[in-house]
Amino acid sequence: MKRAIPRSAKLGRRRVNDPEGTRRNIVEVATKEFAGKGFSGARVDDIAAKTRTSKRMIYYYFGGKAGLYIAVLEAAYREIRSIEGDLDLEHQDPEQALRALVAFTFDYQHDNPEFVRLVMNENILDGAYVARSKVIQQLNSPAIEALRDLLQRGQRSGVFRNDVDPVDLHMTISALAFFNVGNRATFSKIFKRDMTSSKALAARRDQVVETVLRYACR
Repeated sequence: MKRAIPRSAKLGRRRVNDPEGTRRNIVEVATKEFAGKGFSGARVDDIAAKTRTSKRMIYYYFGGKAGLYIAVLEAAYREIRSIEGDLDLEHQDPEQALRALVAFTFDYQHDNPEFVRLVMNENILDGAYVARSKVIQQLNSPAIEALRDLLQRGQRSGVFRNDVDPVDLHMTISALAFFNVGNRATFSKIFKRDMTSSKALAARRDQVVETVLRYACR
């Protein structure tokens, strides 16, 4: 007589049909691989081995290595812009809002070094894959518009200079925050400074915020 198999056991054997979950898992694993090894060094076989799926499914969802890499870049930009959009800058005093934005950018890049490495790798490739993604262009446009609105509010109230360009300001904020992650290994070795200590990070964060505010304010 066959022993009845519990329903829960049967369900446990079934293949879970969760395409979005599978895609997320692939992108999460691929993010680490591309951030650590660059586009050229990362291998789809290695990525597949570390996911809950197969190489065949990676090609099914993303079309190949290039498509997966672009999806990783899009996910990285989508995350930072999504969190940035929750800062509620439009309801803050202009000066305080700019302080909040700069501090957020510094903290985010410190907490997410993989984002910095992905951007560095893409710059080595001369932005070839960013240029192929309409999504990334669309994701970054609202960030510039939000900064433009913030500047205009501050200019109307007499807090900010009238000649500050939002794209230039965005570049300055990104550059100052980016440097602390992208160059900390070489900078720490050359100048014998621990750039990762809590004290060093707090001091640098304050310097970056004040540098941007002194540039933007009258």
